[in-house]
Amino acid sequence: MTHAHRAAVLGSPIAHSLSPVLHRAAYAEFGLTDWTYDRFEIDEHALPGFIEGLDSSWAGLSLTMPLKRVIIPLLDSVSETASSVEAVNTVVFTRDGRRVGDNTDIPGMIAALRERGVDKVESAAVLGAGATASSALAALAVICTGAVTAYVRSQERGDEMRGWGERLGVDVRISDWAEAKQALHAPLVIATTPAGATDALAGAVPDAPGTLFDVLYEPWPTALAAAWAARNGAVVGGLDLLVHQAVLQVEQMTGRSPAPLAAMRKAGEEALAAR
Repeated sequence: MTHAHRAAVLGSPIAHSLSPVLHRAAYAEFGLTDWTYDRFEIDEHALPGFIEGLDSSWAGLSLTMPLKRVIIPLLDSVSETASSVEAVNTVVFTRDGRRVGDNTDIPGMIAALRERGVDKVESAAVLGAGATASSALAALAVICTGAVTAYVRSQERGDEMRGWGERLGVDVRISDWAEAKQALHAPLVIATTPAGATDALAGAVPDAPGTLFDVLYEPWPTALAAAWAARNGAVVGGLDLLVHQAVLQVEQMTGRSPAPLAAMRKAGEEALAAR
């Protein structure tokens, strides 16, 4: 017997994705016994064929790297939020068969920060300039009233970040990665870099740091996050972001609200602890 409602996360690599754990925890809380959520190893080349092969049992998809941009031409409509950063991490299939794209990373970041009492900051720093950094700028467009300094490794990356800032209405200043220790004095620091990239900064955390938002969740804590917490700075982690963006995905895909944030976070923490 086929299940009535299907959802999944797509990406490459995908084996370590926590999304199935989070979404299944929500289904259990809601009593949605006829819903399934899986993961599929799908790259850019396989994506169109996969999408075309889906039947009416599919409710939605979560998308991770490298699919957040290449999915856009395959959709019928894209939300203003997703358009603002040209990145879709959520697809909902409507009852009339339309494919609707959204980005829950941006409101997920804002919700994760607000959960820790960060509603507004006068300035901020962003470490890195990849896809997550553009989502960080979109979140900062909402909560940062002043300039954002981006610390990048190349002029090309700097130009990209400046371009995103102009598009999003954020005053972006560019600094070289060699000066990244200066970032740690900002009231809000968002680290969007790969594992290990900020380890060398751990020894430069100031005595009274502000808030660090490190988007990694494995390995956790990062050296920077551990040093930050040791100096009594507020730390928001990648699991916080993952859970908050997944909450919004569950609500969109199932049509039920509010999604069970606490149960989803607990499931994520237990899954990470078991690794």
